[in-house]
Amino acid sequence: MAETNALHTTPLDALHVALGARMVPFAGYSMPVQYSAGVMKEHLHTRAAAGLFDVSHMGQVAIRPKSGDLADAALALETLVPVDVAGLKEGRQRYAVFTNADGGILDDLMIANRGDHLFLVVNAACKDQDIAHLRAGLEDTCEVEPLTDRALLALQGPAAEAALATLNPAVAEMRFMDLRALDLVGAACIVSRSGYTGEDGYEISIPADAAEKLAKALLALETVEPIGLGARDSLRLEAGLCLYGNDVDTTTTPVEGALEWSMQKVRKAGGDREGGFPGADIILKQLAEGATRRRVGLLPEGRAPVRGGTSLFAEAEGGAPVGTVTSGGFGPTLEAPVAMGYVPAELAGSGTRLFAEVRGKRLAVTVTPLPFVTPGYKRR
Repeated sequence: MAETNALHTTPLDALHVALGARMVPFAGYSMPVQYSAGVMKEHLHTRAAAGLFDVSHMGQVAIRPKSGDLADAALALETLVPVDVAGLKEGRQRYAVFTNADGGILDDLMIANRGDHLFLVVNAACKDQDIAHLRAGLEDTCEVEPLTDRALLALQGPAAEAALATLNPAVAEMRFMDLRALDLVGAACIVSRSGYTGEDGYEISIPADAAEKLAKALLALETVEPIGLGARDSLRLEAGLCLYGNDVDTTTTPVEGALEWSMQKVRKAGGDREGGFPGADIILKQLAEGATRRRVGLLPEGRAPVRGGTSLFAEAEGGAPVGTVTSGGFGPTLEAPVAMGYVPAELAGSGTRLFAEVRGKRLAVTVTPLPFVTPGYKRR
């Protein structure tokens, strides 16, 4: 009981309870894992229409340049991440990772250009250490301001645009990774066209005291249903998206994690701002020569899910493990099990047949390209 009392709650906590959510501890918060419909139906509803997620446990942070020149904040942040922050245009955002001296990933995050400051969204379990990391790295040039008075909602699925447009038609003009300041239900919101499901959709930063009003307005629409952490996990797995702490962590580099797409040319070898981030020598060498292992998609044969932590083998019998599953479960959209994991580079080719040891038996799995589902992002 003491542990439950110690958990933080989001501004939508009372609404989750009223909607019949099953609440569980997650990253120090009491969060809904599912509602009465169940994980499978919530997952499929998001793929077919629109799902509303409470992600207020995530960390929201403003980075403000002391000089008043955003370029100073952008270049300062580039000393902590291997992406092009200085080239990020106002009203746009991109995915990034914090790296350490060994090239390992401290956290993954989103960075947006708000014109006079940078807006970051970091993972809930890492937000305290991320804020400390930002302050230590940027204290000479920037003010690091945690935005603790805001909630964060995600509206995901092919019907998301039509649903949110009932509250403000301007959202329809946005494309993938756009970010705008918009009024929703009378509240000043920061809206990005992004998400964690592989579907089109939005993430909405809103003052905490207006979050329930927004959630109720969206849930009143026939196309929108509340979605919990269970379906959020299966949706992101089908989309081939990493969960920090499972698929990437301090022991994995961006290259090993198949995240080199997140590094722009200007930060790579020969670029105008090559390197200059923690672990640059290791990461740039891996970009040039390849890493010894690689995160890959895995399609198990049969219907049995292959869970995270399962060992992978090159042969059906004998031999030592060659890799490990990091995320796995049943993919409702595919009506089949799906997984991700790390394997040696020489076994990372599409079509490679491996074996996962499940309850003492080795089940065949096939390396397959990610994502497992076609993304629905609105790029034009």
